[in-house]
Amino acid sequence: MGTPDVAGGPGVSGGADVGGSRAGGVAVHLLRRRASMAFAGGMYAYPGGGVDPRDERAVGWAGPSLDVWGALLGVPAAQAQAVVCAAVRETFEESGVLLAGPDAAGVVADTTGADWEADRVALVRHELAFADFLARRDLVLRSDLLAPWARWITPEFEERRYDTWFFLALLPAGQRTRDVSGEADRTAWLRPADAVAGYDRGEMLMLPPTIATLRALLPYGTAAEALAAAPARDLAPVLARAALDADGTVVLSWPGHDEFTQVIPARRDSPRGEAR
Repeated sequence: MGTPDVAGGPGVSGGADVGGSRAGGVAVHLLRRRASMAFAGGMYAYPGGGVDPRDERAVGWAGPSLDVWGALLGVPAAQAQAVVCAAVRETFEESGVLLAGPDAAGVVADTTGADWEADRVALVRHELAFADFLARRDLVLRSDLLAPWARWITPEFEERRYDTWFFLALLPAGQRTRDVSGEADRTAWLRPADAVAGYDRGEMLMLPPTIATLRALLPYGTAAEALAAAPARDLAPVLARAALDADGTVVLSWPGHDEFTQVIPARRDSPRGEAR
């Protein structure tokens, strides 16, 4: 990213997909971004957002080491920490769910109190660093509760670019999601099959990575099964390609995701020489 929380360049934005078990199998927490948002307005997405420079500060850490995470994500250890911290922090900021606990075996059971909300708002406003938030409450980040699922990079021809990892995590026992994101006008727990059906009917707008990750969850009957499958996932970044045919037609394709292929016909000049 050109800046830590805006797309473009060497940085990353950490996306989080908080999955939980509900009656009937897997359910996924989705936000519908406000139509007024400059990026992906009106579209359904997961809780997530950009890396803050302070996400590289030392934090209480439980789970795989930073070297292990770096090897897993294919980035230096410091960058891996920033990605994981961003995913955990943004999930708390946008849904009230916190993947942290007093030690490597525990997890916070309730984040609905007024003091928690005050800290959440301070994080959103960049008045509080995530490392200080955890230290103040004697918490460690539970990186073992996250499983990387996919990585997508915004096409080179887009004005706004993002390098985004998607993660799976079980909703911790005792916690619940809250409609607290200022960027969303609706939140919902949906089964992947229902969300996919809504997209296919044209009722739910989503960017390619969102619908692709939902389709990838369809085979799993429980969230635990999906998490167990995560280590075998290919984390090579999905990046759109643009090809120009001899007649000027542009073909946009996403390797491995044929449903998103777009064909843009060449512009033809009108008899008066005006481009249509």
